[in-house]
Amino acid sequence: MGDAIGQVLPFAVGVAISPVPIIAVILMLVTAHARVNGPAFIVGWIVGLSIIGVIVIGIAGAGGDSSGPPTWLLWLQAVLGVLLLLVAARQFRSRPQDGDVAPTPKWMGAIDSFTPGKALGAGVLLSALNPKNLLLAVGAAATIEQTGASTSDEAIAYLVFALIASIGVATPVVLFFVLGDRAPALLDRMKTWMAQNNAVIMAVLCLVIGVKLIGQALSGLTS
Repeated sequence: MGDAIGQVLPFAVGVAISPVPIIAVILMLVTAHARVNGPAFIVGWIVGLSIIGVIVIGIAGAGGDSSGPPTWLLWLQAVLGVLLLLVAARQFRSRPQDGDVAPTPKWMGAIDSFTPGKALGAGVLLSALNPKNLLLAVGAAATIEQTGASTSDEAIAYLVFALIASIGVATPVVLFFVLGDRAPALLDRMKTWMAQNNAVIMAVLCLVIGVKLIGQALSGLTS
């Protein structure tokens, strides 16, 4: 289990510092329904990550045997690695230049009207269907399966991944409840910093994790 947890830590960090979900939850915390929508978003976020883990580990476990992970899982890792390299290149090219203000997605303008149900749904969508997070979560689940850990250890390792991957979106909510009136100014600075700097950070992380996945896949396919 220790090996599986160690293998997925880079993936968890990559998901945790994803800027779009963090910006979304910060925007929810300045609305009238902040006290409900913030926690609802986190619940949806964890549910989305859990769905990915159950699907990937369940399918991979059903198709594997004692000799090692199934060949398709190794090829999946290789494909995910290549896709992450492409994401890294795209992130680096799209980084804000000096003096530019990083834009936010247009759909965030509707966050003011979100109900708790919509906040929960947004958490699910941004964790499970955001392309970058989806690649990282599937990569984490595939990596856990490749370690050959028992079913219970795989579940614990993925739980650790999901909890660490949730730190980014949970931090603004915790600050909101702990700091009270002092929270908005801090959260606004956090939102601005994430938008301006995360393209480069995510580019580096996706590059490192992409190379890691490709290396794991080649090692398994040639052994």
